Amino acid sequence: MPRTLTALGENFPLATPFRISRGVKTAADVVTVTIAEGDRIGRGECVPYPRYGESVDGSIAEIEAVRDAVEQGASRRDLLNLLPAGAARNAVDCALWDLELKLAGSNVATALGLKKPLRPIATAMTVGLDTPDAMGLAAAALADVPLIKVKVDRTDPAAQLRAVRAAAPSPRMIVDPNESWTMAEVSDLQGLMQQLRIDLLEQPLPAHEDGDLNGFASAILIAADESIHVAADLDSLPDGYGVVNIKLDKAGGLTAALDLAQAARARGLGVMTGCMICSSLSIAPAWAIAADSAFVDLDGPLWLSADRDGGVTGDRGLLLPPQPGFWGGL
Repeated sequence: MPRTLTALGENFPLATPFRISRGVKTAADVVTVTIAEGDRIGRGECVPYPRYGESVDGSIAEIEAVRDAVEQGASRRDLLNLLPAGAARNAVDCALWDLELKLAGSNVATALGLKKPLRPIATAMTVGLDTPDAMGLAAAALADVPLIKVKVDRTDPAAQLRAVRAAAPSPRMIVDPNESWTMAEVSDLQGLMQQLRIDLLEQPLPAHEDGDLNGFASAILIAADESIHVAADLDSLPDGYGVVNIKLDKAGGLTAALDLAQAARARGLGVMTGCMICSSLSIAPAWAIAADSAFVDLDGPLWLSADRDGGVTGDRGLLLPPQPGFWGGL
C-alpha cells in the first residue's frame, strides 16, 4: 500500500523566555512529519537547531528530497544512508517508528523491552541563565524537585551556582555552560562544584576545543553534548568525558540514538537523555532512551504555553508519560 509523507513547520510559544549562554528562545519552532499508509498515520517531530546550521525551511527541504524514497517504502535503516544525522532525519525516523508500530499492532515498550506501563521519570527542571538573584528565585520554586539543571555562562558562574544551591539545597544538580567556558573555568571551579554537590557538568568547552579534556581527571563527572551526535563520534571523544547526552535531534532519530546508547554503554560511558525546547511529540520517542538513563533532561514541553493534546505532563520534577495512543502505539 502506498505511503504519503507531509512535512510542515509549527510554532509553539513559550510561557516564559528560555535563556542560555547562546541566546533567548520565546517559542519552539518545530517541523512535524506525518507518514500515512492506509488508515494508519505515523508522526514525528524535530527541532532544527541554528547551532548546527539548521532551520525549519532547510529541514523541510531535506525531508522533501527523500519524499519519493520514503513513500516508496524506504525503511528506518535505509534512512540512515538517505539523510545525514540531524533534525530532518529525526522527524522522519520517528514518524516511521510510529507508523510501523501501528501497522504491527504493537507498541514501543514491547518492541524495546521497556517496563509497562511506562513509569514517571525524574527529569531535570531548568533554571535559565539570568542574574544570580533571579536564578535564586527561580531555583526556590524548584527546591523540592529531584533534579535541577542550571544554565550558566562566563559572567559569574560561581555566584550563579551559589545562588541556586542556596535556594535549592536538596536536588541533584547539573551545570550546563553550553560551551561557554574555557579550560581555566573547568579547572578553577572544581572545588566549588564539589562544595555545592554538583552531580554533572555538561559540555563546558566548545566542541572544537574539548581536546583539552584529554587526560583531565575531573572531580565532577563531565557529559558530552555538542561533541557527540552519533555512535561514530565516540572514536574521537576525549577521555575526560564520562557521560554522553543523547538527543534524537542530534542523532537523527530514535534508530541512531539507540545505536549510540548501546555503543556508549559498551565503552563504559554513562547515558543522559536530553532534548531541545519542543513539544511532547519529540519527547515520546526519547522515552525509550530515558527509561534507562542515569540523567534525564526532557522538560522541553513544560516550557510551552500549550503543548499537543495528550502529551507528557509534569508533576514536581517528575515527567508523566503521554496518554495512550499519543505516539509509538502506546
